Amino acid sequence: MSNWIKAINPTGAITTEAEAVTAARASALAIFLGVVLGIVAVAMMMNGGMAAIEAAATAAAGDNPQAASMTGAIVQGAFYMAIAMVVIQLILGLVQWFKPNVVIPILFLVLVVYGLGTSALGLTVDQSNVPQTAANAPVMIALNLVVLLVQLILHIAGVRGASALSKLRKAN
Repeated sequence: MSNWIKAINPTGAITTEAEAVTAARASALAIFLGVVLGIVAVAMMMNGGMAAIEAAATAAAGDNPQAASMTGAIVQGAFYMAIAMVVIQLILGLVQWFKPNVVIPILFLVLVVYGLGTSALGLTVDQSNVPQTAANAPVMIALNLVVLLVQLILHIAGVRGASALSKLRKAN
């Protein structure tokens, strides 16, 4: 356990290849955390979330009958896209775990920073006319922010570890 705590320390020195691998794998842990959150989101979509999305899409369509007729396809597409994203995250997490590299942590670091920015922006917008669902409940918003912050720390450790691993392997 102390190896993991040392690995995610953003100011700690990485001197051995084992420490570098552990730090690089911290990014994989962050990705797996995102997979778990994605599975929860898919489960929420299966239990009433799709109806809420369809109602919102229908309301957004307004008087346009062509747009209203596409809401079912939009909802199905969103559901299958959510499943695809969970599968892609799982694959990239496994790749990062077994073959640590610097590209995957940087990619996910950018995505996490984007997620934090859009979440912060979403908190500043008046959402009084947005229908309440389980996905946009204050508890879920807080959970998402906490998970994004944890992922940010883990991906920073992953970038540091993968970079150190690359340097240590080139030195040998």
